[in-house]
Amino acid sequence: MIITVLSIVVILFLALQLEDKFKIPSPVGLISLSIVFHLIFYDHLLTDDADKFASLVILLLPILLISDSLELTVKDLKENGLSLFYLAVVAVALSVITALLIGDTLFAQYDLSVAAIILLFAMVLATDPVSVVSIFSKFQLPHRLKILCEGESLFNDATALIVFVFIGLYALNGGEVTVGYVAETSIVVVLGSALVGMLIGYFGLLMMKSTENRIAELLILILVGYGAFEISEHFYVLLNVFGGHSHMHLSGILACVFATVTVHHFLSKVILDDEMRLEKEAEELQRESMSSKTSGRLIASAIKTIKATVEERDRHMRSKEDIQLLAIVANTILFVAMAELINLELLLKYKTEILVMFLVTTIIRALMMAKFAIITNKTDKMTSVNFRWWGIMTFAGIKGGLSVVMLMMIPSTFEHLEMFKAIVVGVIMLSTFIYSAMLLALIAKDKEAFIRDIEEEKSLH
Repeated sequence: MIITVLSIVVILFLALQLEDKFKIPSPVGLISLSIVFHLIFYDHLLTDDADKFASLVILLLPILLISDSLELTVKDLKENGLSLFYLAVVAVALSVITALLIGDTLFAQYDLSVAAIILLFAMVLATDPVSVVSIFSKFQLPHRLKILCEGESLFNDATALIVFVFIGLYALNGGEVTVGYVAETSIVVVLGSALVGMLIGYFGLLMMKSTENRIAELLILILVGYGAFEISEHFYVLLNVFGGHSHMHLSGILACVFATVTVHHFLSKVILDDEMRLEKEAEELQRESMSSKTSGRLIASAIKTIKATVEERDRHMRSKEDIQLLAIVANTILFVAMAELINLELLLKYKTEILVMFLVTTIIRALMMAKFAIITNKTDKMTSVNFRWWGIMTFAGIKGGLSVVMLMMIPSTFEHLEMFKAIVVGVIMLSTFIYSAMLLALIAKDKEAFIRDIEEEKSLH
């Protein structure tokens, strides 16, 4: 166990060094170093099979979601809500429909069913917000472009998982998929998850009012995120307790995101209100200082307000930093575990299928982003996307561990499971290296143009 801890720390340290000194994105560094460590030691530091990896992802996923959600604001969601809805819902739905139209042609020799095609494409449509945020954090990019890519990565995961579980698996198990069923299930899951998340978030806020301890605030943030995730994933248990007799569960991803955004929004609002009150106090203090009769009580009150505001803002910012540190460690653990899943023989056996799926999903994503760009340039209600942004958004679709979690939900009796395992792991590897390299190249190529975009964005606000 100590060797495992030492290895994870060394891998993370070296990956951060590569990122700082050579601009190599941390996901690329982490997975490359993890593979090297695995080849050198020929031992499993964390997992020895995909089932354990899936359990590990579910354990660590909420902390990654909490970290990414703390970067979202209600203002950003309102301003870009329509755009994010298209990217995370409409684009995924259109991609699945496209997959159904070409799936038989791509995998004709396997005679895949409609349910199998939906499962396969849902797994490789899910993106990894951690990788996207990690790369973007190192560069100066327009705020709205970041929101579109990072927000899409967060909500895209929830949509892909809903398609996978409530449509793909449901059909695979003999369920009848109709337009009414899809619409009803989607509305119930999305609205239910959002409601649960916001309720848990409000509960967390009440808990935070009972303490001024920074560690306690950090623990409440973790409780809120994990609590919302767990309650949503096992919502049927809660229903059964109250006599509901239902097997329905919601989206843990969506609930965790909404819970964290709720807490972050109201904490930020309190800090903003305190800062405005601080400005008023400062003005009164300045006027009082110019008076011949200076009030000691007013000065003491102003000092108290300043101290309370600074402490609260500092506490919240440090909690965010602590969450980010936990997320970095969690991400490292996931990449180390993912490297141990790589079976070169299996990947080589299905190399053609992997390459075909990677190229096809890349083309589909490029087309969906191009369609989005065309739509946004015809309306004022969505953020306009130019050619530079289109390239970034296309290659921001890096795949991650959630795809493997979905893979583990497929029944072991499924005849194409081996091929699906190879395709999912292979596409994750290819997207991590190739998409990351493309993002770096595109950002470097248009660096000055992006700076101009930033200046234009600032002038508009």
